[in-house]
Amino acid sequence: MGAPPSPATKRARTPADRALARPRRRPLAALVALAALAAIGAGVLLDLRPPAPRPADAPAEEFSALRAYAHVQQIAGRSHAAGSPANDAVRAHLETVLRELGLEPEVQDTIAEEAGQLSGAAGGATLARVRNLVTRVPGTDPTGTVFLVAHYDSVQSGPGGNDDGAGVGTILEVARALADGPRLRNDVVLLLTDAEEACLCGASAFATDHPLAAGKGVVLNLEARGRTGPVIMFETSPQNAALVDVFGRAAPHPVGTSFAVEVYRALPNDTDFTAFLDAGFVGLNSAYLDGGAIYHTPLDTPESMDRASLQHHGENALGLVREFGRIELDSLRAGHDATYFPLPGGLARYPGTLVLPLALLALAGVVLLGWLAWHRGRASAGRLVAGFVLTLVPIVVAPLGAQLLWWVITAIRPGYAELLDPYRPTWYRLAVLAIAAAVLFAWYALTRRSIGPAALAIGGLGWLALFGVLLAVLMPGGAYLATLPALAGALAGLAAVASRLDGPVPVIAVTAAAAVAVVVLLPTVVLLFPALGMAMGGVAALFAVLLGLAALPVVDLLHPQAGGQRGMLALRARRLGVLPAGAAALAVVVCAGVGLAVDRLDAAHPAPTHLMYALDTDTGQARWLSRESAPQPWTDGYVDGPVSVADEFPGIGPTDLLGGPAPAADLPAPRLDVLADTTTAGERTLRLRLTPQRQVRLVTLHVDTTTATVRGAQVAGRPVPIEERSGRWGFGLVFHAPPPEGVEITLTVEPKAERIELRAMDASDGLADLPGFRPRPPGVGIAGSHTSEMLAIARTHPL
Repeated sequence: MGAPPSPATKRARTPADRALARPRRRPLAALVALAALAAIGAGVLLDLRPPAPRPADAPAEEFSALRAYAHVQQIAGRSHAAGSPANDAVRAHLETVLRELGLEPEVQDTIAEEAGQLSGAAGGATLARVRNLVTRVPGTDPTGTVFLVAHYDSVQSGPGGNDDGAGVGTILEVARALADGPRLRNDVVLLLTDAEEACLCGASAFATDHPLAAGKGVVLNLEARGRTGPVIMFETSPQNAALVDVFGRAAPHPVGTSFAVEVYRALPNDTDFTAFLDAGFVGLNSAYLDGGAIYHTPLDTPESMDRASLQHHGENALGLVREFGRIELDSLRAGHDATYFPLPGGLARYPGTLVLPLALLALAGVVLLGWLAWHRGRASAGRLVAGFVLTLVPIVVAPLGAQLLWWVITAIRPGYAELLDPYRPTWYRLAVLAIAAAVLFAWYALTRRSIGPAALAIGGLGWLALFGVLLAVLMPGGAYLATLPALAGALAGLAAVASRLDGPVPVIAVTAAAAVAVVVLLPTVVLLFPALGMAMGGVAALFAVLLGLAALPVVDLLHPQAGGQRGMLALRARRLGVLPAGAAALAVVVCAGVGLAVDRLDAAHPAPTHLMYALDTDTGQARWLSRESAPQPWTDGYVDGPVSVADEFPGIGPTDLLGGPAPAADLPAPRLDVLADTTTAGERTLRLRLTPQRQVRLVTLHVDTTTATVRGAQVAGRPVPIEERSGRWGFGLVFHAPPPEGVEITLTVEPKAERIELRAMDASDGLADLPGFRPRPPGVGIAGSHTSEMLAIARTHPL
């Protein structure tokens, strides 16, 4: 390494000497480094693409998206919410298909309680009548059971071509491949659940009550929250290392990150997988996410589906079923979680026990790099501190800029407000990345000369290392995103500082470190956009900035060599240094403008609107209601301001709504019959039957807790928990897919008044036949919501 420089030498250092790399042929080095990183980035992006769909005449042992898609067309021809005649027809079709494969499906017809927290706003327990379709494929010498799961019901507002026609079509094609091939060692259960959209009740019923679930096993749940993109394994059971190892070697196209698992756990989302986790199963949850604008809307048709995404679902599902069907299933709880992320051609993974040690090692490496840079005269202590502090600027400003961009875009195009993501978001996503680049390049151009390239690069690595330690403690599955680039950058920096400044080693080292950052961070940046939507584009901008900070020594090669210039040469060098920032800023404007031009709202890509109708038969008054925060022009014709309906319609919940007067429709409220009424030791027991008088999706019953305290409740003979909330209607029951003969409810109450007041409500779907309803014009659509187009009727029953 040679003798350290003398203090005089250190003081004589020029800005050029304060870089980590100063190649003699700077333009050539920049070109080669950028070309290498671009090639690696392209390889990363290509590897994330779903595979090409296989034709209908593909070999019998292979999964064919076109064979599966034929089932999707049959399943998702129209909306088929749980309990509807359309859903009955879908279930009958599925049963026929499975029997034609030589299998023996059975229907689990039962009452089940909600899993997760989907209906908590309605107050109290949520239940449903469910009819799951269960098919067992027996193994030759089973060590356990592989459960392949998807839900066959749709939301009321859309046909469910992707959600979850994709999962159901995949299972039917996997069932065909299994039936045509050799038997597996382990049992396989094909489970098509009911009432997932309503309350996850089908999965809950199977996981807690069905005999085939008694031995537990491994669950593979298939979902979709969009129309295209790679299938991401985004959720696992705890202690997932063994599961992830199987996923990495058996899934032909393994796309998944331990960071996604951490993010999903923090979001208020649930799928059928939640019910299985609650019941103690192990497993994996997978979905494709891009194209979220059509989610839960009438546009979620079979035609909207990207067949490549369906192929991805199927190839992974078939590969995993075969592997889990082959191995011992009694040792899938590894005792720890794995850290994992996609690599071109596979899945990188390492034990979670290494997360904190690696984070601390990266932090120590950056500290050592800072000391060596100071010792070798590449940066003074003051500049190192300044570089670390100033690096916080792009970390903060870029995400704020991305959020500001989306605020401006939604102000120009208010129709985006109710969309999960724009219909064609690519140009907007590029604008967010351009913002991150513009902020990073501008910050670097302004600080490079005064602080020095080495100090800024080490400052960036310092924040990455610090984030790595914080994530290792708070969100271990995501720590690799900061730890690995920081560790690679520290090692590269040490190699660069220990080598000749103008030799090839520094350029090779910093380019290799930047390549690590590209491989680790680029998939996360790309996958975050569809996962979180443009409304949270700032998160993707943050990770894009972290990628840029990890690659700062390569970014430095885009700038003229610092130092040594005077007068006009120095001015010219500064102007050249600003060029990358100017180009990125121009790209922001161009990409946002093209996005607005390309993604226009029209009949094929409508602005979503939310509208409900609620009729109080006690008063004969009706209201239009909307959950839109800022009403679209069409919705504005129905609502005129904020309203609260918690007293009149407790089944809708205390959510903030907009409302306006509506003509009263001639429709009946649900009937409440008293089957028995007894009083013992001061407690009154009411046996009731709640019967809808029309085809409805759900019924609710709430108790006025100022008139009685609820001590016990049963629905169809099933005890339900007593959960009271604030307000007049402190106890409630919600029942999805009620049978025509109604639902029997038993309440045990302690009266507080002479009369006990109960509020009954039912809800159906569709507003077209209501008086005063005006059809939506072209360019105006239905919002993806479980309450879109809801028609609710309520009545109070004093007993």
